Amino acid sequence: MTTSPRSLAGQDLHTLDDRTAMRLPPHFTDRYDPAALTRHTSDLAARTLDHLLAVMDDQGSPVERRWSAGSLLALRGDPRIDPFRPEMVEIPATTTTVGLPAHSVQAVTDHWAEVGVREEWILKECPAHPVSLGHFRVMRYPVTNAEYREFLLETGHTALPSSWRFGAFPTKNANHPVWTVRAEDAEAYAEWLANRTGRVFRLPTEAEWEHTAHGGTSQEYPWGDTFDPTATNTAEAGPLDTTPIGMYPQGRSPLGIDDLGGNVEEHVAGEYAAYPGGQTVDDDLSTQSRHYRMTRGGAFTRFGDLTRCRRRHGWFDREIYPVGFRLAETP
Repeated sequence: MTTSPRSLAGQDLHTLDDRTAMRLPPHFTDRYDPAALTRHTSDLAARTLDHLLAVMDDQGSPVERRWSAGSLLALRGDPRIDPFRPEMVEIPATTTTVGLPAHSVQAVTDHWAEVGVREEWILKECPAHPVSLGHFRVMRYPVTNAEYREFLLETGHTALPSSWRFGAFPTKNANHPVWTVRAEDAEAYAEWLANRTGRVFRLPTEAEWEHTAHGGTSQEYPWGDTFDPTATNTAEAGPLDTTPIGMYPQGRSPLGIDDLGGNVEEHVAGEYAAYPGGQTVDDDLSTQSRHYRMTRGGAFTRFGDLTRCRRRHGWFDREIYPVGFRLAETP
């Protein structure tokens, strides 16, 4: 099942109900093939953890089979998850290009107009400019429900993710990204993990996140120059829910980092500010709050425009804007 061809061009997405804003029909439709899920889960149930991980990382496996493997890993204990030793990817010091050339704004806007994208949203990406980055590390995967559970248990932090219905830990989604937590809760998590481990964990800056996504190349998406709805978890072809981390290997960034394009948007450090040489852009986010935190990356409820490496976004306090986070580390 994919979204309908109904255009959202020119519409105010904030006035639409959730299903209309996601271009979904009012009637029920399946997203994944339930018969395929049953077949793959039955076949994989007795396989080893290593086999399940191999299925997750096999681009040739059907999406239902990768989802089944990830779901079994969640219930059996996903060996990729260690709250105190998250897998980090080394990012060498470099000078990278952040942002979009002004002459590309109209083309990007036109390309995504059918899902309601407006020119002012893309203008915020201008201009393209060089940024020097020091050596840092970044989590290969976003922070999961299982990791966030450990934080809550140790600290007694009372801001529970809104995605945990009635505050209950979603066991079957232990290896899915946690959502929705606010930026200050993500920062509290980083401070807890830093104190717990003696390492310098923090939210990545916008420039670090963008470099992590395009790897210093000019490519439009973490996986290349063309949007591919099968490469990540977005509203176009995903299950309309989070998915196990790393189950879209075809969407991996050039630096080997997963889930940057979809699953959940991610908090980064800092509030919105115009890029050097750019103009401050007023849009629906600044109307909501003059000072708003930035988010980057796509989400399971949103469209491919947010999967672009350069897209700058923020959080609307509404369920169809699921936001999680991943951490960076200063060596």
